[in-house]
Amino acid sequence: MTDTPVTLPTSTFQFSATEAAKHVVLILGALIVLLPFYVMVSYTLKTPVEIMSGSGGLFGTQTPFTDAFCLKAGGTDVECTKSALAYNFGSAFKKAPLLRYLLNGVAVTAAIFLIQVVVALPCAYALAKLRFWGRDAVFSLVLFCLLIPVHAIALPLFIMLAKLGLTNSYAALIVPWTISVFGIFLMRQFFMTVPDDLIDAARMDGMSEFSIIWQVMLPTAIPALMAFAIFSVVAHWNDYFWPRIVITGDKSLFTPPLGLREFRAGLDGNDFGPMMATACVIVTPLIICFLLAQRRFIEGITLTGMK
Repeated sequence: MTDTPVTLPTSTFQFSATEAAKHVVLILGALIVLLPFYVMVSYTLKTPVEIMSGSGGLFGTQTPFTDAFCLKAGGTDVECTKSALAYNFGSAFKKAPLLRYLLNGVAVTAAIFLIQVVVALPCAYALAKLRFWGRDAVFSLVLFCLLIPVHAIALPLFIMLAKLGLTNSYAALIVPWTISVFGIFLMRQFFMTVPDDLIDAARMDGMSEFSIIWQVMLPTAIPALMAFAIFSVVAHWNDYFWPRIVITGDKSLFTPPLGLREFRAGLDGNDFGPMMATACVIVTPLIICFLLAQRRFIEGITLTGMK
């Protein structure tokens, strides 16, 4: 009996300068994106002295320091030692009603998204599955509206709301964004991938067009809705430009980005630690929501580009 020679598998790895260059560019891009988050987290862990001097590394020395704002019951100053982390987050919640700002942000972003879905789904269904005169022209207008920046229409919107007496109200924060042309476009692209046989079967069962939208199309559009939810919530949760215009006097209506203004200081101010702690509190819910919906988000973006 003769032994058969054993053939060892050869390595299939081949170095590619092009692929290596792509990865280098991606890594540099990731570092540029992560750098502000690095600074934000680092500042929440440092004392004002460490922040101003640029010392302490990422985590700071974490040595207790004096909080000059701590008072005795009689009103005289007393030295209260705290860690930088406790001081920064404690100041973030004491100096401004941060919980109220967070609740305002949740209420505004949720209301905007829900109304956008109520408007976008029927419009997208009509543009994708119904045949009517002028459909292509309407879709062209939708694409044209995608090119208009929000800053170009901010002044007319503000004047309209001011004449109606709606400034300094939740309506001023919600109403202008209830129609999302991006949402209509995204959902239309997804509905184009839904087979017409499914809709024809629903019609044969006696369902109306509105019933088809909410009972047939809506369940199939969950991935696309999750993708749209990420875009909508992030855009309006982080929006500083529009709330800064329409909310001018009532601080109880401040959204989370406007809450950061409570920590602005003069030229010699050093409230960077509490400000960055506030920024961490504001960003954390978005990161958690994205991580939970990441699979659906990627699936929705992929499916909307299939046709």
